[in-house]
Amino acid sequence: MPRIKKLFQLKYFSSLFEIMRKTSRKLPYLRLKFSHGIPAPTQFTFLKNSSFTDEVSNQTLVFHLEGALLKAYSLFPYFMLVAFEAGGLFRALILLLLYPLVWLLGHELGLKVMVFVSFVGIKKEKFRAGTAILPKFFLEDVGVVGFDMVMKYKTKVAVTSMPRIMVECFLVDYLGIHVVIGKELKEFHGYFLGLMEENMDPATMCINNIGLGCLRNSHYQKIFSRCKEIYLVTEAEKKKWPVLPRKKSLKPLIFHDGRLAFRPTPLNTLSMFIWLPFGFLLHITRIMVFISLPFKVSGPLLAFSGMINTVSNSNVESSGEGKKRGMLYVCNHRTLLDPIYLTFVMMKSVSAVTYSVSRFSEVISPIKTVRLTRDRKTDEETMKKMLSKGDLVVCPEGTTCREPYLLRFSPLFAEITDDIVPVAIKLQVSLFYGSTASGQKCLDSAFHLTNPNPTCLIMILNKLPGWQTHNAGGKSKFEVANYVQGQIATALGFECTNLTRKDKYAILAGNDGIV
Repeated sequence: MPRIKKLFQLKYFSSLFEIMRKTSRKLPYLRLKFSHGIPAPTQFTFLKNSSFTDEVSNQTLVFHLEGALLKAYSLFPYFMLVAFEAGGLFRALILLLLYPLVWLLGHELGLKVMVFVSFVGIKKEKFRAGTAILPKFFLEDVGVVGFDMVMKYKTKVAVTSMPRIMVECFLVDYLGIHVVIGKELKEFHGYFLGLMEENMDPATMCINNIGLGCLRNSHYQKIFSRCKEIYLVTEAEKKKWPVLPRKKSLKPLIFHDGRLAFRPTPLNTLSMFIWLPFGFLLHITRIMVFISLPFKVSGPLLAFSGMINTVSNSNVESSGEGKKRGMLYVCNHRTLLDPIYLTFVMMKSVSAVTYSVSRFSEVISPIKTVRLTRDRKTDEETMKKMLSKGDLVVCPEGTTCREPYLLRFSPLFAEITDDIVPVAIKLQVSLFYGSTASGQKCLDSAFHLTNPNPTCLIMILNKLPGWQTHNAGGKSKFEVANYVQGQIATALGFECTNLTRKDKYAILAGNDGIV
């Protein structure tokens, strides 16, 4: 008899939600009260945002990640990121082809299909999408209203339909969530089987707390059945939420990895696969133009192919016939092709020092490159020798950074010469990133040149005044490095940091970045 009564209450609960869904689309929040943890509502009232936080801010909040925080309803983009970045192009294509089936099967079965395709056969110890890739896309999908409401609580418990390994880093590091409840993935000898454990029961961990979710979600009984009070938001209201501003997250997103530079919705992913054959041919054509033609000819041809380069040039003294040493151009690092972009806008050949670049990239480079060793004395002699033969480009960050931040500049360049010209580089791509911390380095240039319209803005700043240099001006090498970093950051509107190459690789790849 008690079981029949409970089933009746659940049925009544579902019917009530259907009525509310039809009658409260224009109402932002509603409150439901439960008696003794049993999912049979005794009353509900519509509630304003201000009273929501005033009444319950000191209690524990249990919220559904997808329903209360993320603006998008579909989980497909997140699983596509896992499939593409961790599994490769073929796995991503399979997931895209199965999308109609996923849509037809509904939430529960569709979720299982996406989990299986995305994770089966992936080695657990090499899976870093949850820490290095997904947080960026989650942050770009967080609604500011939901975020503000969640942050009002001292203790926050997140419940998710996705595997916990996908969301835990994002929730703990960037939102300060205390507990993350999600299903675990089954594994065999260190490899994911693509199946989720079925023993997760959030209802047993949510007794007498406050619940927050979305009216459209069909699993509110399971998530909030033990909550004494729940708050729901309509899907229509969620779509109106502004995206969380970058500076409101508890931790700034400075590093992220992966090749995809866009949100892989089904339509966007389909467009990518349609473009790929054309992009591959375009990449081959661009490489041939790079290698075989002089800069004055190849520049216009590359612009015609969609590579857009803009330059803001200051009056910089050029190294000519009578000059003993070349000019040292100090750039921030956005892509493997930074020195080549600078060469094209200057219409003259410069040399570049490299590190952690594939041999293939060095072979096809249209400019001279010399590999650094990370030994200070050896690298100093190498750079002095190259400067004695002409202009040189260095990127003292030591690695690329995609976000609007500058990593700490290595001060070695300040000791070598006083003829220093800061160069600020801003890059925009639409499909693929041309650099990676954990992927294949030999594909960096290929992915970058596959973009339809990679846009590069180069600002050649004023040469450092004599009083601001190390040898002639008496400044310390660290002061010079920090000054150049600040000049470039000001020109780009970026923020300076003390983070280094090692910090980036420790976060994204789990190593020190030495290859």
